[in-house]
Amino acid sequence: MTGQPLQTEFEFTLPRGYVDEEGTLHKEGRMRLATAADEIQPLKNQRVQSNSSYLTIVLLSRVVTELGTLETIDEEVIQNLFVTDLEYLQSMYERVNNRGRNAVETTCPDCGSVFDVDAETGAHLRPADGEDATEMTFDTIEPTTDSQTDGDIEEVEPEAGNRAE
Repeated sequence: MTGQPLQTEFEFTLPRGYVDEEGTLHKEGRMRLATAADEIQPLKNQRVQSNSSYLTIVLLSRVVTELGTLETIDEEVIQNLFVTDLEYLQSMYERVNNRGRNAVETTCPDCGSVFDVDAETGAHLRPADGEDATEMTFDTIEPTTDSQTDGDIEEVEPEAGNRAE
């Protein structure tokens, strides 16, 4: 046991944001962990039964607890999100419910250490493989300007094993 309390809610910032009827943009929100009922109840929904793609809409409307200043997050709000935001929430749902935190596993290209990065903040977290390390420290990499690199910027393709899914 780690002795840490179970995190059941996770903050997020949508890439584009939801625009309500008054034109207000809502980007910040919260998602809670899904329960068994969250996964089972939508299967009784007639819209889901006639179109399985609608399952995502119903499921997210149950677990997204806050979005900006909206009083209610329902199926209509979720189905009117931009595609980018819907995909973001789907990915987040998978991360928090399967991994227990909103993190993406990655590997250090220099030393090969596997660790998690918080998907929302980019902060380095404990190793992803369950190592007993209590803290990982990394040097902060400051962005360089063109004058610092003399314009020689090398683009590097990520390796297949390092891509976020």
